[in-house]
Formats: sequence, structure tokens, C-alpha cells
Amino acid sequence: MARLFGIAGRSGQGKTTLIEALLAHFGAQGLVVNVIKHCHHRLDLEPPHKNSARFRAAGAGEVLVVSPTSWAILHDGPEPSFDTMLARLSPADLTLVEGYTTAELPRLEVVRSGSGCEVLYPHDPRIVAIASDMVLDTRLPVLALDDVPAIAAFIARTVGGLSAGGAQADNRS
Repeated sequence: MARLFGIAGRSGQGKTTLIEALLAHFGAQGLVVNVIKHCHHRLDLEPPHKNSARFRAAGAGEVLVVSPTSWAILHDGPEPSFDTMLARLSPADLTLVEGYTTAELPRLEVVRSGSGCEVLYPHDPRIVAIASDMVLDTRLPVLALDDVPAIAAFIARTVGGLSAGGAQADNRS
């Protein structure tokens, strides 16, 4: 069973910074964590003059780019479903999800003081906790934004079954 947990929040709140810290924390425990990041804008991964971009422009269905240290599949077409993308990932102990706001999974909202942004948690029942640098008037658990171990422990309790060096779960539901 897939262990999925979302990180939500308005732009500029620190979602990426928190995910980076959680990856380091879980990684130090020997856990494998994948990340799915949804973008609302066009995604250009290579300059137009590079071979892979030229192959795509010439009509290739997909282009697989491989180097000694990484690889990527580039595909033009309509946006696939969340479940389709999840199924393409390698097995992991946990998958953190940023974006895909309609996917049914528990989420933690990042709320930073002084941003002036509207918060999401009053209107999104999938938000089960908040990470913030301020006191909030809510019944949801509020975790200190800089307390990565407490946030990681909350995520582990919420998704269940995470243990250091434990058997890796399949991403597929």
C-alpha cells in the first residue's frame, strides 16, 4: 500500500524548504522517500537547441535521456492523472506530494508569518495539521515550522508503517 502525504501551502511559504529538510531527516533514518511535484505552468527541462528537445520537436513520443548519474523520460501530451504518475515511481517507504490539490491524501499546510497569504486549512478537509512559525487559532495540530523531527514524526504516525530501514512499500495503491 502506498504511503502518501501532502505538503500544501501558498507560494513562498516554505514548502520546498520543508520537503528538503524532511528528505534529509527520513534519509538519515534509512528510509527511501519519493517526491511528486505538480506544476501549474509549462515545464521545460531542456534548452530548445539540445538533442532531446530536437527529437521531441521532430515527433518522438517520448525521449529517454540518460547520463552516468541520472535519467529522465520527457513526454509531451495531456497531463496524466495523479495515479498514473504515482505508478511510474520506483518503490519507496513514503511519497511526499506537493500540489495535486484534488488528490485524496492527508496534507500538512505550511503557513509563514508576515506573508499576507490566505490560508487553506479552513476550506480543505484533507489538511490534517499545520507547520507554522506563529500561533494559529485552529483545532488542528500546529507544529513548529523549524521542528523537522516533530513534523516527520507526525507524518510517520499519520501514514503508519514507517520504520528506519524497514521494508519498502510499493507506491501503487
